[in-house]
Amino acid sequence: MPEDKLDLLGPIMNDIGHELAHIVGGDPDGIFLYAEIGDGWVRPSIFKDEGDLVRWYDPTDAYLSDLLFKAWYLEPEAPNMRWSVLEYAIVDKKFHVSMKYPEEVNVDKIDPERRRKALRARFGDKPVIYPPPPKGAFELKP
Repeated sequence: MPEDKLDLLGPIMNDIGHELAHIVGGDPDGIFLYAEIGDGWVRPSIFKDEGDLVRWYDPTDAYLSDLLFKAWYLEPEAPNMRWSVLEYAIVDKKFHVSMKYPEEVNVDKIDPERRRKALRARFGDKPVIYPPPPKGAFELKP
């Protein structure tokens, strides 16, 4: 008997939680993953609530992206059947997942405001701390 999609998706979501805990260096409570995905690309953003502030974490390798693709490819390939945004939060040692589909959001058009709105909805007005730019980076000005 073939497995139900949720029987396959649950363990992948659990693996995503373990990878997120690894990325933040331990306690996963307060993690929020916002990921946009499409055919051949994925943009994960990892944040952790640290009380008075929220810290951004950079995935250090491709394993998280691989897990996100694995979950995404479980959906049928038919138009608009695969989710385009995944919001994944860990609260009290339990993960909570919500997905948005192409008819709700067009991720083919890059819009940083989508992620900012998701962060405000999750964390309110808490400041978000990003690491400093790498040495040698420069800013382009118009």
